[in-house]
Amino acid sequence: MTNAELLEQYREWRKKEDPKTLKMLNNVLAFEIFLAGRLPMGFIAGLKVKSVDANQCQINVPYRWVNQNPFKSTYFAVLSMAAEMSTGMIAMMMTNNSKPSVSMLVTHLEADFVKKATGITTFTCNDGKAINETIERAITTQQGQAFSATSVGTSANGEVEARFKVEWSFKMRSNKSK
Repeated sequence: MTNAELLEQYREWRKKEDPKTLKMLNNVLAFEIFLAGRLPMGFIAGLKVKSVDANQCQINVPYRWVNQNPFKSTYFAVLSMAAEMSTGMIAMMMTNNSKPSVSMLVTHLEADFVKKATGITTFTCNDGKAINETIERAITTQQGQAFSATSVGTSANGEVEARFKVEWSFKMRSNKSK
């Protein structure tokens, strides 16, 4: 197939699969089952989807005993997991079982912790369009492509608690590695 045909195949696959994936991700019970099976630490930490679509993802993480550090705030690793999920869920939606097959991998992480997280923290990523463009570039060039997605964690009253940059690498798989 030509690169243009591969890109068209991917776009057609997205039209068909996005509604199914979004329905599953926005279903509380289906998401809990997904977490328990594929990301058990996220299940234990109590991560919840607040909203998700092809452009934006919001993940809530509670402050509770299992998530706390000795300083009575949410442990940085739990915040990191929620931030990564807010970026990765968009990318996963665009690559899981995609045609053509595209792999995704975190290659770098940066974090700024602004304020103690002592309640529900909502991580928001608004980079869906740019993530999709990066995936499409990986398909058309058949070369690995990287993108740094931003996720901002805010408290219930809107105060910024943390900012993350999660770098994702996307690469079209060869037919041999399917």
